Amino acid sequence: MNKIVFISGTRADYGKIKPLMQKLEADDCFELHIYVTGMHLLKEYGETYKEILNDGYQNVFIENGISLCSQMDVNLANTILCFSRYIQDIKPDYIAVHGDRIDALAGAIVGMLNNIRVVHIEGGEVTGTVDDSIRHAITKISHVHFTANEESKARLIQLGENEEHIYIIGSPDIDIMLSDSLPTKEEVLGKYNIPEDYAIFMYHPVVTEVDQIEGYMEEIGKAIEEDDRFYVFVYPNNDLGSDIIIKKIDEICKNRPCYLTKSFPFEEFLTLLKNCQFMMGNSSAGIRESCIYGIPTINIGSRQNQRFNPLILKNIISVPEDAACIQQAISEYRNYRFKSNYFGDGDSAELFMKAMHKEIESNAAIQKVFIDDEETVGKISNFINEVCF
Repeated sequence: MNKIVFISGTRADYGKIKPLMQKLEADDCFELHIYVTGMHLLKEYGETYKEILNDGYQNVFIENGISLCSQMDVNLANTILCFSRYIQDIKPDYIAVHGDRIDALAGAIVGMLNNIRVVHIEGGEVTGTVDDSIRHAITKISHVHFTANEESKARLIQLGENEEHIYIIGSPDIDIMLSDSLPTKEEVLGKYNIPEDYAIFMYHPVVTEVDQIEGYMEEIGKAIEEDDRFYVFVYPNNDLGSDIIIKKIDEICKNRPCYLTKSFPFEEFLTLLKNCQFMMGNSSAGIRESCIYGIPTINIGSRQNQRFNPLILKNIISVPEDAACIQQAISEYRNYRFKSNYFGDGDSAELFMKAMHKEIESNAAIQKVFIDDEETVGKISNFINEVCF
């Protein structure tokens, strides 16, 4: 039996990896362990670790001993320390991480320095923020890669990764999005007393633009004040600058009918997304998930500015943090109802399991090798010829 540990640090990454973990839990070849840390543990963000516990996995470890603060580098260091102690106890064969959060980077580093194979889900993407640096660093540490599409796979190859260990499986949460397991619209709207017509707002800090976040939120607030529809506000992640965003959201909500929450259970959020008028902000859900349902997205600012091709994802309107531009986009959202399967077809878990069984059988070397492309090989060859001959 192969022991595999999944790290989950946020409500968002849990939604992505949940279908994969459920498949692993049911497979006799694997022993699944889940290490819960990061934003999941914070009371001010809804203590979302409870959602993982409620899903009934056999082996879940909640990292209560970690100290978290507003400094991302300190949180990274503390996560490495805590996770390293954990893996010394359970001695896994694989460590699986998702995306571009510091929790994932910590897990990858611990795996690399303890000769444990690292599995990376949804690498090879670009966003235009510091997340890119984290994501690509994890790629260079990881041994097995699961991408959403051909575009991401091509970037991994460009980064020197071995194509034999890159698998296209789509975005795993689409398995849930297209399943019959979602609660009904009536159940969710009734539970939270949300009317039929509403928009969703989710806006996260861009840490490289932290000095400008207050001004950004002033412009966003002006735009929302001019729109009298009902808004569902969801708190941002806990990156540097989130306190500024939360303060402004709280202020906005005092003056209008709305629903404000720290977090939703994942399936309930999907039902809300599927039935909203539009989504607004800079969350990846507005890029990755909204297109599956054909929901218009008003994408604000730079956080996702390299993550999509507007010729493919026609449901997205991109605007700067400017009140007039945002108001114009709100007036036009009805023209942007387009569906796309660019990020997958809902069979990610099945493809993931097939690939993991292949990896077990291959027993590939843990020592990574940089794979040069043909152009680089040619340049190196020319250089050697010039030097030696």
